[in-house]
Amino acid sequence: MTAVEYAKSTPPPRRTPEEDADLWMRLAGISGQDIAASPIHRLKISGATPDGFSIYPDPIAPPDHMRGESLMKDVWRIGADKIEMNEGLPPWTAPLPSRHFADRVHRFDWLADVFAQGEAGAERACYLVDDWMANFGRFNGFAWRIGCAGDRVWNWMLCGSMLFTRGEPAEIERRLETLARHLRHIEALQPDCVDFIARWRVACVMVLESLCLKEGEGLDEALELLESECTAQILPDGGHVTRAPARGLRTMLDLCVLADAFEKAGRPVPDFMTKWIERLGGMVAFFRSGDGALPPFNDSDESLPQIVDAVLGRMKSKPRGFMVAPKSGFHKILKAGTCLILDAGEAPAQPFGDGAHAGALTFEFQDGESRLVTSCGFSPEADIDWRAAVRRTGAHSTLVLATEDSAPFQRNEETGLTFPEGPEGIFAKRMEENEEIWLDAQHGGYKRLFGLLHRRRLFMSSDGSRLTGEDSLARPLSQGPGKLEKPIPFAVRFHLHPTVSATMKDSYIRLRTDSGDIWHFKTSHSGAKLEKTVYLSRGVVEKSRQIVLSGRADPNSDGSTPPNCLRWAFLKEEAE
Repeated sequence: MTAVEYAKSTPPPRRTPEEDADLWMRLAGISGQDIAASPIHRLKISGATPDGFSIYPDPIAPPDHMRGESLMKDVWRIGADKIEMNEGLPPWTAPLPSRHFADRVHRFDWLADVFAQGEAGAERACYLVDDWMANFGRFNGFAWRIGCAGDRVWNWMLCGSMLFTRGEPAEIERRLETLARHLRHIEALQPDCVDFIARWRVACVMVLESLCLKEGEGLDEALELLESECTAQILPDGGHVTRAPARGLRTMLDLCVLADAFEKAGRPVPDFMTKWIERLGGMVAFFRSGDGALPPFNDSDESLPQIVDAVLGRMKSKPRGFMVAPKSGFHKILKAGTCLILDAGEAPAQPFGDGAHAGALTFEFQDGESRLVTSCGFSPEADIDWRAAVRRTGAHSTLVLATEDSAPFQRNEETGLTFPEGPEGIFAKRMEENEEIWLDAQHGGYKRLFGLLHRRRLFMSSDGSRLTGEDSLARPLSQGPGKLEKPIPFAVRFHLHPTVSATMKDSYIRLRTDSGDIWHFKTSHSGAKLEKTVYLSRGVVEKSRQIVLSGRADPNSDGSTPPNCLRWAFLKEEAE
């Protein structure tokens, strides 16, 4: 089912435990499977308890006070699911709504938010950790999966100055013993790990362990592993290999935490870390929106603006400015505060495409701090039901032909997940003249099935008040006449951000942003409609609207005339 069909449907009834387990395994893949601990593995993870931390890492990312306040009121919310506990009881003492909910809880991403709630928060945070350790600290097949365990260890260590200093000596020793078991556990699993996200987390944890708990023992091996993951997961232009802006942000955040730890330990920051931090910073600045957050390309969310600020604030110098990221496949136009970012890149190769979207030639359009055009987005917090739907081409602001994806999804047998392949021949050319910019982009994702190329041309005026576009479907002359004769249904979609109010008028669609500015959407195509859609990138499923231009394409057209050529424009209304 597509995201559009999801948006039109009524909310499904709550799944049975069996249905939930089936959905989880289908969408989480191999990394979602419970693990078993053999007698040999249990022997490997037993050992001495460290004396304590020689240095404590700084988290850098500011806490989410709203989430912390909610948790102090015993309200635990993941996506649309919410549970309310009594008298401060931990959430794992009650039946949890889903495996997805449980997975997010067991990662402890919320721990720093609770610690930030003053003395009462610190007491609650330590109590929750101690209770978790009493229930799951020896082993648990679900909670001890390598990715989940790695994130949990990282979050415990980032809160180390509070978590491993408060309480009676016996309590602190139990926490250190459980931490040590976790560290030995994930290090034992690391060589066979196929989850690149978990591999990154383990590499970072191993460096932090050496600096904070082992006074440098094993540091060379840990740095070798981290450098290998940096080379594999960061593109030369500073983008993350998944082509997801939020992943690049989190990668930079992790490296900044490690760089600080090196300085605290009185050791030089490795050159490769400094190099990648600078490149990642340039790309974070490239993606940064007017509201300070990030655009939700691929499996990326908006991210909190304060985290973006905190990361960019760690850079030694102002990040370099650029408008084209060739390796990452993005083009940017910025005029008088109006910003467009076009996705003109091919999907990542396995396994890095396991979360990628089939959104060829989609774009994000913003007016200052206001977002206008986006996609259905993504968030690791949002309901897992939507994870497959929002990856489809129809969930993006681009052209969809016969409801097919521009990059067909294939199964990665090693990870158990799917990845988009292609599309072939995707590229974009940039032309600049007299302060005006044109983008001319194309892909052949529909060529194999329908013999047609999708071409998208975009132009922004020098004052940023006008964005005009043209979408066309053309059969290459080199192919000659095709066998298809019947017209092919298509739709060009523009997903609006939930903060935009849209109203149909006689000759245009009126769009009002959250800042009060007015834009008009106009088109030469008859039958423009407003339809329902959804937005996930703020952690919950929000209702929104989308502009839809639909029609039926001639399979043998050269793309120069209707119905295979559609022209449209976003025009800003002058303030009175």
